[in-house]
Amino acid sequence: MMKITLKDLELSWSHVESVVKRFIAYSVESAGVRGVVVGLSGGVDSSTAAALAVKALGAERVLGLIMPDARTTPKVDVNDALELASSLGIEHYVLEIDRICDEIAAKNPLYDPGDVVAMGNVRARVRMILLYYAANRRKLMVLGTGDRSEILLGYYTKYGDGGVDTLPLGSLFKTQVRKLAKHLGLPSKIAEKPSSPRLWPGQTAEGELGFSYEEADLVLHCLVDRRMKLEEAARATGVDLKIVKEIARRIRKSSHKRRLPPKPPLQEILKSK
Repeated sequence: MMKITLKDLELSWSHVESVVKRFIAYSVESAGVRGVVVGLSGGVDSSTAAALAVKALGAERVLGLIMPDARTTPKVDVNDALELASSLGIEHYVLEIDRICDEIAAKNPLYDPGDVVAMGNVRARVRMILLYYAANRRKLMVLGTGDRSEILLGYYTKYGDGGVDTLPLGSLFKTQVRKLAKHLGLPSKIAEKPSSPRLWPGQTAEGELGFSYEEADLVLHCLVDRRMKLEEAARATGVDLKIVKEIARRIRKSSHKRRLPPKPPLQEILKSK
């Protein structure tokens, strides 16, 4: 029986670095902008994306925004983001979003304090607005920080952290991003930090998903890259079939996030003339 392990996801990290740097440089050049703005959370994805952007463009063409909400963002994340920005030598700002989110809640007749997901998505979308404001002011593009695991699982906010101009890590699974971060020399406290969007207090990605990224990446590789059936993927990875089915369900359920909004077929409209 074929066995799939994390070793099957190993890559030449120096080659990956080279490819992603060229991609970032090309994205900026083809868009005719001056550089990129990136939201820094203190996590592995945003830190890796920022480090690669600096290598590709130079520190003077990368702007970092740290956008905490004191109720959901641990101080350690802000400190890690500040340390990273300083070590990269990039211009950076801390923009606290607490009051903006409170104002949205206060003015919204539909606001429900018990709906943490809806308010969490507001936080993600406020950050997107601030990133695009900076992009417009400085003639930059918004550098997305999402990875392939999050994209396939739909584990991001539509028009929030999913609202970006380019995704340099979008072809790499989460476990691969962690390896790339270590290759780039990022601190272990960042490369190995448990992932969390920090959209509500105590949120962790793996706690919310119900499985680890190691499990997710193996199953995604089997289902998407190797086109295995669910039972085959479970046998090949050793991941419980219930988890495999849940991952497959998340891929299907989130497909709308990976497409443009649907529209009626032009042919049918033309027939009505």
